[in-house]
Amino acid sequence: MKKLFFVLAVLCIANSANAQWFFNKERLANLENFDKKRFTWGYFLGFNSYDFKIDYKEQYADDNTDIIVDRSAGFNVGLIGDMRINEYFNLRLEPGLYFTQRNLNFPGFTEQKDYLREVKSTYIHVPLLLKVSTKRLNNIKPFIIGGVSTSLNLSSNEKNPEDNEQGKFRMTKSTNYYELGFGIDFYLYYFKFTPSIRGVFAMSDELVPDDDPNSPWTGNIDKLATRGIFINFTFQ
Repeated sequence: MKKLFFVLAVLCIANSANAQWFFNKERLANLENFDKKRFTWGYFLGFNSYDFKIDYKEQYADDNTDIIVDRSAGFNVGLIGDMRINEYFNLRLEPGLYFTQRNLNFPGFTEQKDYLREVKSTYIHVPLLLKVSTKRLNNIKPFIIGGVSTSLNLSSNEKNPEDNEQGKFRMTKSTNYYELGFGIDFYLYYFKFTPSIRGVFAMSDELVPDDDPNSPWTGNIDKLATRGIFINFTFQ
């Protein structure tokens, strides 16, 4: 996933370089005073793709016993509060709801009820981000963005007394992350439109292990942490 994120960043930079002639042409500036406001508000819609990074205990570090994670596209929706620091720096709060599903396929089983765990998650996700922009180029402004976030997993099963023996995969309810991404602000006639892409990486173990320390589902896992990609479309 980190390689994919790097490739996308390189492609974006290359595309920006090839479009240099477009940036340099004089054009009528939309929303000329928008960036002079101390506070601005908006909302975002988008998509996500969540994954798990799984580290195994040393005695189980064998490719033949790896858990396979099947990802699917999810949906994001939320609000934006933006505070201008200066011409190039903004502090941003983006609380939102994130819906996603990951399917875990465990080795060593033959029946679907044993080897398949559908991990459906609904997150209340709250990032605090620093946005670093270039100088505005006519009606566009590229930027990079990064920071930290916390989330509440409403479908975690953390307190569920049942575990994988009863078909319940359990995760911690709250998790902290670091995030890094990039995007471009487009200043349209009536509003500012911003597509962006961001990587998110959990900073701690999210697994709630089964009660049996030798569980065939969680006994070989040393650490399980979320990572993912967000593609958001912002309207301000």
